[in-house]
Amino acid sequence: CGSPGACHRRARWVRSPPWPAAYAAPMLRRRHHPPPPTAARTHRLAYAVGGLTALYLALCALMYAMQHALQYRPDPRPMDPAAVWLPRVQAQTLATPDGERIVVWWAAPQDTHAPVYLYLHGNGANLSARDRRLARLSADGAGLLAVSWRGYGGSSGRPGETGLLTDARTAYRALAARVDPARIVVFGESLGSTVAVMLAAEVPVAALVLDSSFASALDVAQGAYPWLPVRWLLRDTYRADLAAPRVTAPVLQVHCRDDPVTPLASAQRLHALLPGRQPLELIDGRCHTPRIATFEPALRRFIAAIDGAVGAPPRR
Repeated sequence: CGSPGACHRRARWVRSPPWPAAYAAPMLRRRHHPPPPTAARTHRLAYAVGGLTALYLALCALMYAMQHALQYRPDPRPMDPAAVWLPRVQAQTLATPDGERIVVWWAAPQDTHAPVYLYLHGNGANLSARDRRLARLSADGAGLLAVSWRGYGGSSGRPGETGLLTDARTAYRALAARVDPARIVVFGESLGSTVAVMLAAEVPVAALVLDSSFASALDVAQGAYPWLPVRWLLRDTYRADLAAPRVTAPVLQVHCRDDPVTPLASAQRLHALLPGRQPLELIDGRCHTPRIATFEPALRRFIAAIDGAVGAPPRR
């Protein structure tokens, strides 16, 4: 060894060679030390984005599953027009081509020159909730055929866009068999206004009245849920805007200035597409489907203006 100290140093070298420690220590330090702060933030951000994405997709799925309940709110209980003081009105049943049976309320016209209204109601309640409106429309000798959509007020089936269009076509055929189509004034309320526009684009009518109308359900839904991909989710879109250019009959639109359900801007978009449009009749205040008394004078003027056309060849 040369000296005791040299032997001791050599023994330490044999017992503990320096190269494993020289390489192992940095590896151990890397293994046990936390990742750099930037990497940790990136991981947390990725987890947060993944969680929010999963939550958003779950919300989209929930809205897709619940859309029918949001779009249709029927009262399916059978209705009696006598119970709401409509003595002239009779409840009848029509069979649709797809096997459903829908209830209609019929008041025969008492004046051979008076219009006959084909009434298409909105998405809530049933015809009993429209008793005062139907009473005013059927006054002065006018006729009325009010449709209770499938799934509403004693009618069988489940509501949906295809079904409501079938109901409206069935009711129109039944009415056209009773009176001259040149006397038929289609009156659409809220959701029923979209069906009224699509029907009037297909069949001859004397005129069209639209209360609380809108360009399409897609248009309203996009405004109400701008954070959802509504175009991909909505099944029943009710594209009245696509049918409107084919409606050549005179059209009266009535709308509240501050409508919380169907915005005025959507009604104005529809109005611009209707060739036979009359000036838009605006009702002051915040409302949806306003009381008929608020626009009855405008309605009477509109009917009087087309009175010479009632009985003439129908508009297509």
